[in-house]
Amino acid sequence: MFAFGVLVYAAAAYLALPALWRHYEHEHKLAGLPMVTTTAQGIPGDAINLAFVGAARDILCAMHDAGWYPADPVTLRSSIDILGSVLLHRPYPAAPVSPLFYAGRREDLAFEKAEGGSADRRHHVRLWRALDSGDQGRPVWVAAATFDRGVGFSHYTGAVTHHIAPDIDREREVIAGDLTQPGLLEARYQVSGIGPTLIARNGGGDLYFTDGEVWVLQLVEDCHKRSAPPLVPAPPAVTEFKDQVWKAIADGVRDQVGAGGATRRSP
Repeated sequence: MFAFGVLVYAAAAYLALPALWRHYEHEHKLAGLPMVTTTAQGIPGDAINLAFVGAARDILCAMHDAGWYPADPVTLRSSIDILGSVLLHRPYPAAPVSPLFYAGRREDLAFEKAEGGSADRRHHVRLWRALDSGDQGRPVWVAAATFDRGVGFSHYTGAVTHHIAPDIDREREVIAGDLTQPGLLEARYQVSGIGPTLIARNGGGDLYFTDGEVWVLQLVEDCHKRSAPPLVPAPPAVTEFKDQVWKAIADGVRDQVGAGGATRRSP
């Protein structure tokens, strides 16, 4: 009887329920694509938690207007500058980010927004062009957004790196809020990502948790700002129920681990 119960649990937890929760009704071509990045060493990295719909120029314009800086490339000079920023507590709003890989490619674009007077604490997001033409007939970029809460050593390699805040869903909300306020979003909807994840580690060994959804941000074209709020269609009923259950769980996790990041913004 016990063995039968274990089999039923495993089938429900790992097969039936995840299959019910998966949904790609707004971006069908994202189904089956990887939803976790890797480091240069092949270690699982940050989870995909955002996607952008729009041409590269739309992304560059929107992020600029929202107060985000393109990250400098990693060079000897930029590495020295970011070290000086952290040690001497001086601003470096375009500090480089370490490369991550998606489907074997390093990020196409990366943006950041500092919190405080140095590159020690910052919001940042990496983007990869995943589809040349999605359901809206525009390019689709998958993205991994996290908040760097401080500098330390990688739990896996010992290399100097930023440590991320565990609540990566909060970073989705920060970016969506920054793009919503100036009228740069036409719509925001969600598709399935890695699925509900309570305990996972990124490429530096930092713990994170997520509801496993990808927020898709459909940008205005050519930065033609809209006065109306973005369209936000509801997810399927099963997914909405899962998200409500997850919210109750995540609120408890946040109370245990602390926010570890910046103030939440309402998108």
